[in-house]
Amino acid sequence: MNTVTRAQLAEAVYASVGLSRNESAALLETVLERMSAALEAGEPVKISAFGTFLVRQKGQRVGRNPKTGIEVPILPRKVLSFRPSQVLKARINNEPVGDEE
Repeated sequence: MNTVTRAQLAEAVYASVGLSRNESAALLETVLERMSAALEAGEPVKISAFGTFLVRQKGQRVGRNPKTGIEVPILPRKVLSFRPSQVLKARINNEPVGDEE
């Protein structure tokens, strides 16, 4: 499996939009920076027909060290989660894409 990189995304923008390579890379960086800033501020980021990125707060809980079995407190933290849209789920499963989103 190949991983999609920033460089590959910038190249795809370059190929399909017609901007220069530098402008394509700058556009991609601007979009990613705006998404990051929104998530840092606790705002969800919804991309239609793709999915929603959101930051959730997880509370403190008790975990266990698997080696020793000793209970260890896990501190509260924020986690990033992604909920794919129905359209994306259908595409991944090679199913017909509906009009939900």
